[in-house]
Amino acid sequence: MGERLFVVPCTLVAVVLAVGLGALPAAAQGDTAAAPMPRTADGRPDLGGVWDFRTITPLQRPQELAGREFLTDEEAAAFEAETAVTRNADLNREALAKVVTDRGVVNGTTETRDLALAYNDFWWDRGTRVVGTRRTSLIVDPPDGRIPALTPGAESRQQARSELSQRITVGPEDRSLPERCLLGFNSGPPMLPGGYNQNVHLFQTPQYVAILNEMVHNVRIVPMDGRPHASLQQWTGDSRGHWSGDTLVVETKNFLRETSFRGSTENLHLTERFTRVDAETLLYEFTVEDPTTWASAWSVEVPMRKSELPMFEYACHEGNYGMEGTLSGARALEREAATESSR
Repeated sequence: MGERLFVVPCTLVAVVLAVGLGALPAAAQGDTAAAPMPRTADGRPDLGGVWDFRTITPLQRPQELAGREFLTDEEAAAFEAETAVTRNADLNREALAKVVTDRGVVNGTTETRDLALAYNDFWWDRGTRVVGTRRTSLIVDPPDGRIPALTPGAESRQQARSELSQRITVGPEDRSLPERCLLGFNSGPPMLPGGYNQNVHLFQTPQYVAILNEMVHNVRIVPMDGRPHASLQQWTGDSRGHWSGDTLVVETKNFLRETSFRGSTENLHLTERFTRVDAETLLYEFTVEDPTTWASAWSVEVPMRKSELPMFEYACHEGNYGMEGTLSGARALEREAATESSR
């Protein structure tokens, strides 16, 4: 994920400080007098319902904030105000164009200038606020808030993927699974905030937990009966769950090599934790381990908010027109190159 500078005009800071902080949910402001945590008939915390995990807090700590774990109230307000202005093309196209030109990033993702200016916030469903703790990164371990270094093997795979993406597409297998609408961009596992469809619906019984992501409607059925992991590799891995006090712990192994989380391999071991903090807040934590990809394990915290909205349809047009256009365009380029070489 890219990095952003926390810079904004003073007038915008004043506006946000005056009204923005007051609009935060009580749980995000650290209000401990929230409603009691609901429980199921068997006494477990009730995790059921739709949870929203939008936020503008970056995955990795920006370099200019090295050594700083938290933003001040003023810095958080400034970052929220800057984000609201610079990413909305209709509100301030000139400001957004300058940000894209100067930094080459919009909302933490590398994008072309034309794409960044093509849509305003009506077409996205991104977060508008930092997490309630005002952390400078979603990564909580390592302490520097950065993804650990890649192994030499992971660097080689990364280079190979980069070369693959630059060549003329031979077949669908050259394109990523999300681009082919087979897996979601933010649904993982593990889940991370993205551009849209940032909701997850949890269903809970004593025997099973179901994790249904709005993105591509990916669903995982997690047995809670202590059975061992199966040996079959799957795109979303093989999940098993258990309770540790009031925290639901989900262990996932046996990923397919094609299922790459930020360059991971089939050796990925994912541990997720779901803890209901109060009536409106679910703390989602995960740790990823893959010694063939990273020098060490790393961990993330993403606070989720209770949503009263239903899950919405996700219709992935890239699976219909996009792939056809990509492949037919590639064949046209090949014919054009063949014609030029024969002259």
